[in-house]
Amino acid sequence: MDRITDILLTALKQALTEPNEQRLYRNGKLAGLFPGKSGPTAEAAARGLREGLLEVTRTETKGKTSIEWARVTPAGLAFVHAQESPVELLREIRAALQTTRDGMPLWLADVRHELQNLETQITQQMQRYLQWLDALQQRVDQALKRAAELTPAVPDGLAARLPWAAEALAYLERRAGAGGGPCPLPELFAAMRAKHGELGLPAFHDGLRDLHRRRALSLVPADASQQLAEPEHAVVDGDAVFYYVARA
Repeated sequence: MDRITDILLTALKQALTEPNEQRLYRNGKLAGLFPGKSGPTAEAAARGLREGLLEVTRTETKGKTSIEWARVTPAGLAFVHAQESPVELLREIRAALQTTRDGMPLWLADVRHELQNLETQITQQMQRYLQWLDALQQRVDQALKRAAELTPAVPDGLAARLPWAAEALAYLERRAGAGGGPCPLPELFAAMRAKHGELGLPAFHDGLRDLHRRRALSLVPADASQQLAEPEHAVVDGDAVFYYVARA
């Protein structure tokens, strides 16, 4: 991984630790996603904004200083997940194992040519090593199969009525796996609308209530003192106002 990507990945992980916006750059002793506005950190920040992995939510001006606030986007979450996906890691291991196994016969022929007196011993060692590789490859294949089949379970009776529910639960699991906190409802709605353009906000709210009641996910209330950036996305249930959601 190049340095720019590494800096950007670190900033995206930091953005996922808080459900709300954070400073784009560190300001004195005040924390920010990127430590400075020059060099590789500036390039990483520019790339994050250019590729839509981060979005600026507001700009705060104090005298001659402008402070930008930003938050991670669904594309940013997908970027973190793709960079650190255990499935991708297992695939890389399997490819390395296959390359090693394919190159073994040629290497063994060279050893036999140079060390005729040790042929029997080397052959036995290689056979044990190939058996170990076969066993390890079987474990990797099984792990890949389990990972591919692992999908969040939608409670009975809701899957047909909420075609976006499984994707929403998977999104929350990926976000939690990347170290993110509770997901703001505007972010989850935007991610679902990207794949289900017909999904409306009222239907989205009704579905969340059903999934919350069936304990497939947890609606998290907003802080009473917090000013909601997009209040129309909040779910109102009695006296409670929910603005975040997390995997149950």
